[in-house]
Formats: sequence, C-alpha cells, structure tokens
Amino acid sequence: MHSVSRTIRSASAPCSHSSRRNCARAWSQLLLLTLAALLFAATSSAQIVSTNQSPQPEAAAASPPTNAAPSLSSVAINAPSGYVLQPNDQVAVEVFGEDDLRTNGRLNAEGNLSLPLLGSVRLSGLSLSQATLRVTELYGRDYLVSPKVNVMLVGYAKRRFTVLGQVNRPGSYEMPEGSPGGVDLLEAIAMAGGYTRIAAPERISIRRQNTSGGDQIIKVDAKRLTRKGGGGFVVQPGDTVTVAESIF
Repeated sequence: MHSVSRTIRSASAPCSHSSRRNCARAWSQLLLLTLAALLFAATSSAQIVSTNQSPQPEAAAASPPTNAAPSLSSVAINAPSGYVLQPNDQVAVEVFGEDDLRTNGRLNAEGNLSLPLLGSVRLSGLSLSQATLRVTELYGRDYLVSPKVNVMLVGYAKRRFTVLGQVNRPGSYEMPEGSPGGVDLLEAIAMAGGYTRIAAPERISIRRQNTSGGDQIIKVDAKRLTRKGGGGFVVQPGDTVTVAESIF
C-alpha cells in the first residue's frame, strides 16, 4: 500500500520536460496497481459469497404418477362354470378406458346393481357372461361406442343352511367359500360337530323350499351314503337338515 501511495504522489506532481518519461512511467504503474487492486477485491468478494452459500440439493427426479387405480380383476373370484348371479353377490364392473365407470358393489335384495350413467340394472339370474353382454349393450346404446366391459364376481352372497336334531352343534351354518351352491350332506353334518350318541343317520330329513314357494321334505339315509364312500346328496342354501333320534 505504501508503494501505491508513493506512485500516486509521484504521478500527481507537475511534470517538467525532463521528467515526462518518469511521469508516464508513474501513471502506468498507478493504472496497473489500480487494476490489480480492483481484481483482488472482486475475487475476494466472490469467494466470500461462494463460502456463505449452502449447497443446493439436487432436484429430485420426477417420479411417475402413483394414483392409478388397481385393476378390479385382481380381486375377482374364479366362479364355477355357468354360475348364476344371486341377490347380495358382490360383483365388479370394469369398462376399458373409462375409469369413472368402474364399480364394485353388492346386488341388492332384488338382484340389482347401481351403475354409473345407467342407474339400477338387474343382474340377478344371469351368468357372468350374460351380465357382461347386458351391461355392454346398455352402455353402447346411449353412451359409448363399442364399449369393452368385464363383469366379475368378487364375493358370494352369504348363503346359509341349518342343521338340527341329533348333532353336537345344532345351528345355522354358512356355505363354504368354494361351494356357494351347496355342500355335501356328510360335510354339513361334520360342520355341525357330527352325530350325537343317540343319532339315527339312516333317518335324516331335509326341508327345502321349492320354486312355487312351498316346502318339500326329502328323506335321506346318510348311513347308506357313508357305506358308499360319501356323496350323493347336496344340501342347498336355505335347507334345514334334521337328524332323527335313534329308536331302541
């Protein structure tokens, strides 16, 4: 800094003809020193700013959207061939390319399902393929061009049967998940805890409601079925099985 001051005083002094060369040299030195000082100041300021700034985190990579709804087909049940939909069955309806029309619900007591745009549609009494054709026809009639519809069974309606009489656990039982249409008589007896000591397996009666609304009584000899290796009579939803007492 002292050399800069001396250079400034020397350059500021009046220059005679003989000292013009020295004056020019002094002004050149002053210009160089001034430029060097300015460069040093700018470099120091940049270093201070760089030191005070915290490193910025890298921008997170854009993640793909995760709000896509899962396919309803992943929860569908592999229904038996020709299965006919019943009231309270749970079904799922998908329309390809139309997520707003996706539906997952139970048929009501009348066998109807509420569908977007269509309202209440009766599906009870139809197979899954027939229900698919029905919904396809309704959407294609007024709303969509060549819709691709899929109707799937998601859950069976709660179907029950009753076992009374000489069994260890008389009461009402739900049909197994894999046998919604009925269960073998011997399996039904086993679900009720088996026969009591005084049971008469050869005298079992099944009360069943027929299509006309009345009841019919069916007599079955379960002892003979057992000798044959089981099978031969299916207990249907709504049946009441009564095991008689043995007569000594």
